[in-house]
Amino acid sequence: MSLSSTKVASAAGPRLVEGCGELSRAVTEALRSGGPPVYATGSVLKADPWGEDLQLALYLLYELHYRGFDGVDDEREWDPELLRLRQSMETRVLHALRTELSDAPRTVEEAFAPLLVEPVDLSGSLSHHLETGGELWQLREYAALRSLYHLKEADPHAWVIPRLTGRAKAAMVAIEYDEFGAGRADRIHARLFADLMVDLELDPRYGRYLDRAPAPLLATVNLMSLFGLHRALRGALVGHFACVEVTSSPGSRRLAKAMRRCGAGPSAEHFYAEHVEADAVHEQVVRHEVIGGLLADEPDLEADIAFGCAATVLLEDRLATHLRKAWDQGRSALRSPLPGP
Repeated sequence: MSLSSTKVASAAGPRLVEGCGELSRAVTEALRSGGPPVYATGSVLKADPWGEDLQLALYLLYELHYRGFDGVDDEREWDPELLRLRQSMETRVLHALRTELSDAPRTVEEAFAPLLVEPVDLSGSLSHHLETGGELWQLREYAALRSLYHLKEADPHAWVIPRLTGRAKAAMVAIEYDEFGAGRADRIHARLFADLMVDLELDPRYGRYLDRAPAPLLATVNLMSLFGLHRALRGALVGHFACVEVTSSPGSRRLAKAMRRCGAGPSAEHFYAEHVEADAVHEQVVRHEVIGGLLADEPDLEADIAFGCAATVLLEDRLATHLRKAWDQGRSALRSPLPGP
């Protein structure tokens, strides 16, 4: 039985994009038609878990839990056939992650220790490249891709709040309060990122660049949605969140310099400058209070926290490799290049 007497379609949601393979086309067609997704038995098992088709299909299904899509019935969020397809793809991705990370650290100390020291060799660092030699067109591509996360920044991590208690919950809410502007709409980090996009002459509308996003970027956003939507993965979501906060401050310092050096504009520089100080504080709170509080309540989740951290590092490194390879060859890292400013 429908929850509403009439169907409600998201009018403020992003535009639904075209699929790029069997699974993503099945999702797109199902959302447009209102019918079930049509795909061959075994398609998910045959699909590359890190390929564009599966990652785009997963992204489209996850988006139903955020803002949905323009013209798509809001109740498709809990459509059993779509959820069944989503679950099968999540199982495929989690299996791939656990296989690739079979030798990863199992303790919080081992997982986070490498992230707490500045690497001696920064040649593989994406933010270091943008700081020292990146060009304005590369900053625009970086911002267009990152907009799929930053325009929903902190939203997937908020899902863990009802699953925490005591110290961990109080600390998590304190950090999220900052991320959501501390009571000021003009200070919400997603709004600050939209201002950055305007400085870079990009379209700041939510989900605007989904059709240009390559699989490695989609995988990074899908990872936090996967962890956020499953209570059983609350430890992994905390590990993901902590990894982002711990690594954000030094990376943001380099990106602020990159924006200033390339003349990107005051809002572009401000977004990252804001994160340098704020995330330096958040790093301490998340490590000592969120993780510390969660482990005090549920010590059995330590391996999950370490897994969430390791998975984040794996997919962020893979995205950095994708971007650097394309840029080093002088070509766009997007599925289709951006129009010039």
